[in-house]
Amino acid sequence: MQNTTRRTALVTGASSGIGRAVAADLVRRGYRVYGTSRRPEAVTEPVAGVEYLALDLTDEASIVACARAAGEVDVLVNNAGESQSGPLEELPVDALERLFRLNVFGAVRLTQLVLPGMRERRYGRVIMVGSMLASFPLAHRSSYVASKAAIKGFANALRREVSPYGIGVATVEPGSINTGISERRTQYLRDGSPYTDDYRTMLAALNANEASGIPAETVARTVLRAVEDVRPRPLYAVGSNAPLVFALRRLLPRSVILDIVARRHGLR
Repeated sequence: MQNTTRRTALVTGASSGIGRAVAADLVRRGYRVYGTSRRPEAVTEPVAGVEYLALDLTDEASIVACARAAGEVDVLVNNAGESQSGPLEELPVDALERLFRLNVFGAVRLTQLVLPGMRERRYGRVIMVGSMLASFPLAHRSSYVASKAAIKGFANALRREVSPYGIGVATVEPGSINTGISERRTQYLRDGSPYTDDYRTMLAALNANEASGIPAETVARTVLRAVEDVRPRPLYAVGSNAPLVFALRRLLPRSVILDIVARRHGLR
């Protein structure tokens, strides 16, 4: 395996939260790091050693330009995304489509663009930053749950395609994270919605869990482990008592697990 001082990493959504923490860890490990932001000039707390590139994951031309600017990428961390909530019945179609362009299609397209170089150099790492909600779905988060389940599905299938070329693919699923994401989540709830009470109950519990969640730096350490493992596992989960809840998921019927998740968020 090549020396990390000669490896290049590209981390999407590196201006804050998990992406920023991952970029900082990779710099400390000796990688050349590109971080992306929709507006690099507006990054208020840039990480020393990170070169910021413009990237709008909903725009094909922007994705292509970003991949071209980064050049030979050895490690891709698909982290950028949007958190969205609302009753499925009331989610606007354009909002749903935007979420999938950002959380799924943009990440997949960027992956497509860096894979040829990884394959030719016979080394690469592609890390999808997902969510434990993909494994433990929650009411009123259907669009977000589905987008994170989708990127995990892409990653799981891709592993077998590219492993003969020295490329490892993994998904990191964080639980509740204290990154201020509650303040940035897009929400859709109609005035007078019949779902109002349940939605507000769920949201209050969700926000409380995130306020007491693990820091972004803890997730970043897990991402770094996935990057540097000789044979990356398909899934790394961190936070929200991940070892225990995944063990229960293997032992209990799916309906029981869904009930437990709902009750943890005040739903019956």
